[in-house]
Amino acid sequence: MGHALDDEKALLRRELFQRRKEAAANAPEAGRYVAERIARDIPLPIEAPISGFWPMGSEIDIRPLLEKLNREGHPVGLPVVARKSAPLTFRRWQTGDNLVSGGFGTSIPDPNQPEIEPRVLFVPLLAFDRQGYRLGYGGGFYDRTLERLRRIGPRLAVGVAFAAQEVAEVPRDRYDQKLDVIVTEQEVISIDMKKVGRT
Repeated sequence: MGHALDDEKALLRRELFQRRKEAAANAPEAGRYVAERIARDIPLPIEAPISGFWPMGSEIDIRPLLEKLNREGHPVGLPVVARKSAPLTFRRWQTGDNLVSGGFGTSIPDPNQPEIEPRVLFVPLLAFDRQGYRLGYGGGFYDRTLERLRRIGPRLAVGVAFAAQEVAEVPRDRYDQKLDVIVTEQEVISIDMKKVGRT
C-alpha cells in the first residue's frame, strides 16, 4: 500500500511540475491577483507572525504579498530546512533583506536573523484538491511543521497555487496535514475559515 501510494504521488508530481510550469508562463501576474484576493477575502489576525516562501522555479510569486504584509506590521518569516527529518524553522525577513542559499535550492534569510513562530502559514504546493489536501515535493517538511505547530495552538495554513494545479483528489495518507484555505489567481477556496480572526 505504501509503495503504491508513493508511486502514485511520484507520477502526479511529474505531471504537475509541467502543468505548473505552463501556468506560470501563461499567468505572470498571478502573484499580484493572489495578494489582492487575500487582502479582500481573508481577515488575517492583526500583526500576527506570518510565514511565506521565496518562489523557486515555477512556484507562484508571492513576493508582492510578503512585502504588503511587512508594510502592515506583520513579522514575516521564510522557511529554513534544519535537517532532512525535522520540521521547518522560520527566520525573520523584511523587504530589502539579502538572502543566502539554503538547502534544496531555497533562498533563506541570513542566519543572524531571529526565528519566528508563525500563526499563519502561506504554503507552496504542486497540487491541491477541494478537501484541503496538498501534494508537495515529497520531503514531508510542511506536514511535520504543521503537525508540530498545531499541537502548540491554532494555525491557519493557506495553500497558494495556480488554479491549474487543482486535481480531483490528492493521494494521501494519515500523516498528510490539511490546508485551511487555498488561494489561486481565480478564487479563494475555504475549507476551515473559522480559524481566521482579526484578534
